[in-house]
Amino acid sequence: MIIERISILNFKNIEQTDLVFSPKMNCLFGNNGMGKTNLLDALYYLSFCKNHTNLPDSQLIMHDKDFAVLQANYRFDDIEEDIYCGIKRKQRKIFKRNKKEYERLSEHIGLLPLVMICPADSDLIQGGSDERRKFTDVVISQYDKEYLHALIKYNKALSQRNSLLKEDHLSDPALFEIWEEQLDHFGQQIHQKRKKFIREFLPIFREFHHAICQEGESIGLVYESQLDHENLRQLLKDKRNRDRLIGFTTSGIHKDDFNFTLEEYLIRKTGSQGQNKTYLIALKLAQFNFLVKTGTSIPILLLDDVFDKLDETRVEQIVKLVSQPQFGQIFITDTNRKYLDKILLKMDHDYKLFHVENGEFKELNAV
Repeated sequence: MIIERISILNFKNIEQTDLVFSPKMNCLFGNNGMGKTNLLDALYYLSFCKNHTNLPDSQLIMHDKDFAVLQANYRFDDIEEDIYCGIKRKQRKIFKRNKKEYERLSEHIGLLPLVMICPADSDLIQGGSDERRKFTDVVISQYDKEYLHALIKYNKALSQRNSLLKEDHLSDPALFEIWEEQLDHFGQQIHQKRKKFIREFLPIFREFHHAICQEGESIGLVYESQLDHENLRQLLKDKRNRDRLIGFTTSGIHKDDFNFTLEEYLIRKTGSQGQNKTYLIALKLAQFNFLVKTGTSIPILLLDDVFDKLDETRVEQIVKLVSQPQFGQIFITDTNRKYLDKILLKMDHDYKLFHVENGEFKELNAV
């Protein structure tokens, strides 16, 4: 799958632009804050119906404008797909596929597989467990509709149980049982699929990490869940009174975590900046590879300012990896054109180079 062209109107600092892309490599350079990442975020939004950092939709619309529009043409071999997104203040967003509006946005997830590597990924290591669950959920949801459905149903039941916990009067235990049964049913599905994913994903992850660092560093990705040793339905029943005092549900797969390890220690405690970044890039490239193996089309790969804090050897290895045939269309941003030129000279692929300034994009001549 590739994106052939995009039209953007009033999205972040991009007032209006129409761009045609290379089917292989697209490089954007310019100073920080000029709009490079905003273009990548537009591509991300078209795939996931939300922006990469979970900003409210109202904050994605250019200041003093009432709406934003993203429209793009994708190609799957000989099949073309036209995707439209309209965002208006104080109104629900509209997504259309070939001019037909989706009834539910979840129907769109997985159609346009995409992997983004960016500085915000550091939250996967330094942030809370919710960041690591989000990563896992995004990966699995792109190829497993049953998982996405179970996740939506689980979160709905969780919200209902939390509402009961916050009521001033004691609710009927039968009401708790209804939602706890749902949490148990869908929680078990999610738990099993997460275990299966980690089991299959870890060897791919380790292979990419070794290819980048060329060293014998031992890395791990350990899934921890209350459901490993507990019956969720019984656990929820036992914790009702405690949960009522706290005001929310303390047990379930929404408390799962994925421990990122280096030499069997948590990487957030022992890893250097370079080691952390190598870990995260390998993680995301493994995500890409995993989606290729489990999906029907090659994802788009977005690399946003990924080379900072890496030595030349590791940068060289990353460039070699993404140059391989299994990687399809790629978007790279950097502040330094000389660095991009050096990368492009080593690649025997079609590419385009864009200079970005104040939300405007200018295509430049090849190196």
